[in-house]
Amino acid sequence: MSTSKTAFYCTEEPHPENGTLLGFWIYLMSDCFIFASLFACNAVLGQNYAAGPSGKDLFDLPLLAVNTAMLLLSSVTFGFAMLAMAKDRKRATLAWLAVAGVFAAAFVGLEINEFIHMVAEGAGPDRSAFLSSFFTLVGTHGLHVSLGIIWLLTLMVQVGRYGLTADNRRRLYCLGMFWHFLDLIWVGVFSFVYLVGVLR
Repeated sequence: MSTSKTAFYCTEEPHPENGTLLGFWIYLMSDCFIFASLFACNAVLGQNYAAGPSGKDLFDLPLLAVNTAMLLLSSVTFGFAMLAMAKDRKRATLAWLAVAGVFAAAFVGLEINEFIHMVAEGAGPDRSAFLSSFFTLVGTHGLHVSLGIIWLLTLMVQVGRYGLTADNRRRLYCLGMFWHFLDLIWVGVFSFVYLVGVLR
């Protein structure tokens, strides 16, 4: 094999600029379709109680307000982490990421507590179509947040070990988009599932 052919086969293509971010935007759009379908199911089935409890009977709005505040604060502190990253401050970035993770974990913990309390009262996902759609939508969001926490912890280890490299910055940007996307989805859940459920 000639030297020119050898050089051709050994040359690696450079990572496309912003290619990862574009791919992640496409993923978020596909996730939008998933949540849109779940919102549509909840809109259709939201009043099918099968003589069981309704949202007005089950939802604790003060506790839900606290839970929502946890997720919003998590998003704000993640934003502070990104600002620290822009200034190349590794320790501050890790500290704000840790705070964001704690708030997100508190959100998931309160959501699990809500599910346990509802099931204990006989209002599990098998009780009615309303509860099936509710548990599916809210549980899917909670699963996304839980996976986001795992991703956050993984990136904290990467940043702690290798610093704010170009790859780690790109990964944090992607996680940031995911984090704020889940925030927006929760605003929809809180408004159209919980508040509307209480007012029905």
